Amino acid sequence: MNNRNIISRLFGVVLLSLLPLNVYAERGLFDIDRWEATIDSVRVNAKKQGISNETIKSTLQSPAFIPSIVKSDRNQSEFKLTLDNYLKRTVNSKRISEGKQKYKEYPTLLSRVEQKYGIQPHVILAFWGLESNYGSYKAAHKLTDAFLTLMYEGRREAFFEKQLLALMKMADDNNLDINEIYGSWAGAMGHFQFIPTTLVQYGSDGNGDGRIDIIHSVSDAMFSAGNYLNKLGWNPNERIVRKVVLPADFDISLLDGKTKKSLYEWAMMGVINPDGTSIPIADMTAGLVADINVVIERRAEAAAAASVNAVNPNAIDTDIAPQPVIEAYLTYPNFYRIKRWNSSNWYAIAIATLAEQLKQ
Repeated sequence: MNNRNIISRLFGVVLLSLLPLNVYAERGLFDIDRWEATIDSVRVNAKKQGISNETIKSTLQSPAFIPSIVKSDRNQSEFKLTLDNYLKRTVNSKRISEGKQKYKEYPTLLSRVEQKYGIQPHVILAFWGLESNYGSYKAAHKLTDAFLTLMYEGRREAFFEKQLLALMKMADDNNLDINEIYGSWAGAMGHFQFIPTTLVQYGSDGNGDGRIDIIHSVSDAMFSAGNYLNKLGWNPNERIVRKVVLPADFDISLLDGKTKKSLYEWAMMGVINPDGTSIPIADMTAGLVADINVVIERRAEAAAAASVNAVNPNAIDTDIAPQPVIEAYLTYPNFYRIKRWNSSNWYAIAIATLAEQLKQ
């Protein structure tokens, strides 16, 4: 047995003494051979991609397995917040106030991003606020260890190896110490929480130092975000969403944002502004998004009230209240560009809402 295998197996023994064994009840004891194969795969593929020996050595010289990351990957909770509660959490007064302060702090930089990429300052600030709370989010994990752990875990091994190799290439190209790059357990990093493959494709040097460092340089981070949104096709002359109301009996199957119609067609189906006026008609298509579960609950409540009235007219007012109108959002093309950044409808609406609050 060579020295590497001896060290690796000793590492495994020590590791198992520290792990809560129930974490791996399904898999069994820690598989040293699989861990070694994971490391070897990275070494071989990194060499094939021309990544320097120095970066390969730095990445693999003392890899650590992180059980909490596996637990996080296996136990991602289903999204359950209502849209209203999500917006209260993400677009609160503190985040709005801090965003306005950042506008005052970085006026020149935000203007440069807009001039180069066509992305308005309030849009950049909205993404910054939601992704990292304007850079205050503290990354918890060394990304090399996070990616190796997720590769070993195996649920998306190829994806996370691709991310690690992209991280190594980024460190190589920008003369960064790969062991000083920290991010989320799933591999997102920096002010705008880019994953490495996104950064390799869209990273931009905002401060002119010849490097791209989206963790320590706000300029690089903003320029990279601007470049990404620009490449997604962002149109600064279009809004993102418009709050609207719909008839109470509107077909809820149309409210997930996937069905797109012309604004004229939506207007003919009863879509109006909250104040009762007609929606503006332009030559574009849009979708409709609403919190369908809330709509269903309100319809059920209205039906229950109607049922009580029918059984006992004296129990409540005999004039049965009509079903409430449906609150929704018209979703314009920029909405769907945001969804290529993050596929959640709620996230895209939050970006639009925060951006509107930060507009100067």
